[in-house]
Amino acid sequence: MSDYEDKKQARIDRYRERAEQARAQSSSLYQQSHDMISAIPMGQPIMGAKDRRYRERAAQKMDKSMAAMDKADYYERKAEAAENNTAISSDDPDALAKLTEKLESLQVMQTRMKQINAYYRKHGTCRGFHGLSDEDADKLISDVQYHPWDRSPYPAYALSNNNAAIRQVKGRIQKLTEAREVGFQGWEFDGGRVVANAENNRLQIFFDEIPDPEIRQELKGQGFRWARSEGAWQRQLTDNAIYAAKQIKAIQPSDGSDPIKIQPKRKPSPKR
Repeated sequence: MSDYEDKKQARIDRYRERAEQARAQSSSLYQQSHDMISAIPMGQPIMGAKDRRYRERAAQKMDKSMAAMDKADYYERKAEAAENNTAISSDDPDALAKLTEKLESLQVMQTRMKQINAYYRKHGTCRGFHGLSDEDADKLISDVQYHPWDRSPYPAYALSNNNAAIRQVKGRIQKLTEAREVGFQGWEFDGGRVVANAENNRLQIFFDEIPDPEIRQELKGQGFRWARSEGAWQRQLTDNAIYAAKQIKAIQPSDGSDPIKIQPKRKPSPKR
């Protein structure tokens, strides 16, 4: 398991731990409230201010129990979402390999859909198409009734949507490749350093000491977020990240250089 996957699993475990803690808190508060209410004889009216406060405390505990259960459900959903998320993050060091594999799969699907459509037009059935079971073939044919305007197993919109996905993945591959080939440069500033971490695809800001609240607010305003696991303020490594860093006076290069001008010049894109 890669470091990225380790961090993802740690995040899932952290969500589940918080869910369990909140669930335990909810159970404890519920029991306390139940015990308090049970101590009141059934049908007994409120016996003065002290009794009223006692009942209010019991009700408050029940409210807190419900809030803790909602909190447990929230973290459980967060854990499930993180666990079921199959999206390829640009933060993943293996993102290029995964995107390339996804691109190949989409391209194979595009070719296969076109071939099945051509086979159907020629034979009036999908049965007999290489690698397609009779059951799947019959399902494709039955699906034709749902798009009578396009009498093909795979209608035009299916091909168009898949082709759009291909273009999107190609675009992501191009951007990631360019970012890693550019060779972004970091710099030193009074009180810390800026690191262009190409492996993690992050522009990271390391301070020697905890920055003042005003600086932290400015960092957030420019899209940087604190990453406890890295001990740095960071955002995705892009031209925009460099530009954003330039706007933060506290992290300007100590030698007076311009953060943008110290970046390597991009090679012109090849003409198509």
